[in-house]
Amino acid sequence: MLKKSILTIVALTFFLSCKWNDEEKNKKNDTITNAKDVVIGGDKDKDGCLASAGYTWSKLNKECVRVFSGIQLLPADKIKASEDEAVLAAYLLFDESATNAEVFLPNEEESVLLTRESEGKPWVNGDWQLISYKGFVLKKAGKLLFVGDGEIGNRVTGSDDSEDLAP
Repeated sequence: MLKKSILTIVALTFFLSCKWNDEEKNKKNDTITNAKDVVIGGDKDKDGCLASAGYTWSKLNKECVRVFSGIQLLPADKIKASEDEAVLAAYLLFDESATNAEVFLPNEEESVLLTRESEGKPWVNGDWQLISYKGFVLKKAGKLLFVGDGEIGNRVTGSDDSEDLAP
């Protein structure tokens, strides 16, 4: 009788462990199937640009671009920000003739297109004004907003006195 009880317990344990393993395998297979259904890089915006790879639509160049490959403009009040401080920058792109500029502002979905009449003149669009002065100075309605040294990706250092930055 004791042998039959032990044999029954062993058989039951074996049967239940096999069933548990089958359930675990099915869960793993479901997970793998669901993972296959996820499309990596399927986050294209309305213009077809792959946002997860850093691309956004350029109205100026009529193509998807990485704005951070342009000229970085830092907020005028954050020029002396420490290396560790997070700063939301604007980025600047030009067309081949440098007659037109496109400014990508942080936290704004639409970029701003600016045009200049001739070399030496500022790029303008309504209240917006981009001035080439010790790099670039971006103003809106006369208020200094962003500055950049004209180098791609470099941080501006120096005086944060707006009088030193205005032409």
